[in-house]
Amino acid sequence: MTKTYDVLGLGNAIVDVLAPVDDAFVLTHQVVKNAMMLIDEFRAEQLYKAFGEKVEAAGGSVANSMAGLASFGGRGKFVGKVKADRLGAAFAESLIAGGTDFTTMPATEGPSTACCLIAVPPDAQRAMNTFLGASRGLGPDDIAADDIAASSIVYIEGYLCDSEVSLEAAHKAATIAKRTGTKIALTLSDSFCVGRYRQEFLNFLGEVDILFANEEEAKSLFEVDSFDEALQRFQAWNGITALTRGAKGCVVTGNNAVHVVDAFPPAQVLDTTGAGDQFAAGFLYGLSTGRSLADCGKLGALAAAEVISHFGARPDVKLQTLAQKHGLI
Repeated sequence: MTKTYDVLGLGNAIVDVLAPVDDAFVLTHQVVKNAMMLIDEFRAEQLYKAFGEKVEAAGGSVANSMAGLASFGGRGKFVGKVKADRLGAAFAESLIAGGTDFTTMPATEGPSTACCLIAVPPDAQRAMNTFLGASRGLGPDDIAADDIAASSIVYIEGYLCDSEVSLEAAHKAATIAKRTGTKIALTLSDSFCVGRYRQEFLNFLGEVDILFANEEEAKSLFEVDSFDEALQRFQAWNGITALTRGAKGCVVTGNNAVHVVDAFPPAQVLDTTGAGDQFAAGFLYGLSTGRSLADCGKLGALAAAEVISHFGARPDVKLQTLAQKHGLI
């Protein structure tokens, strides 16, 4: 079957609400830096009211990656659940306007569209507080076999483990992908998520071809103290791993080789929201278009450097143009 899409992304459809805050806000409202915490609707309303100046934008980890893929010139489709409400409509419009297909039917009942309240303190180590809302309703019925078959890679968000029905959807997508020759990529999402669902992730490794993790997630998955120990465990695995290390760059393993890729120096570090998401966008774009693993890492590093230089989890400039400037495509 002809591959219509480079990547089909499966994840939580969330509207990000970003606000710069001071350190007193972090202490007063007990938000946790450099992590994602699940909250209920009441807590979401409290934080929303406490935020001063704020920006709303369509978000969600894999949805952000799909926006980055489109910015590179890649062809993508996102599968995620919103409600038929104001935020749900805004999410769909934003994703489609950026060049990503999105046709998942919205929910007409139940909780409102999900939102993530992102507090960005002076050190840029964002604190994400997520009300999953309607996104938890993504289920097996939302997975279309034809879409999986028409994609080179299906990219699955680890946060889907937070909903039993969404995890079923992820496994259905993986089963179809195996049958149709579509590669399966998974992101571990964050270390707290790994702590909650370590065994599920370890079991999922048997189905996955490509794995994304940062240093803390990698160590948490195997319950080891050092990055080198985690790297050795990944090398024993038979897939491709892309392990990000912040300012240290990334390490990519696969095809019996290890590639150490330096970070691109950003113009400034204003907000680390979306760094991992955009790294995945660049890496998946490179992989789906036949680049070497080292060049995939460089494309990811370039996209991550761009996104941390401004507020928001999606590119401010066209990543295709940026990559051409640096001779990467």
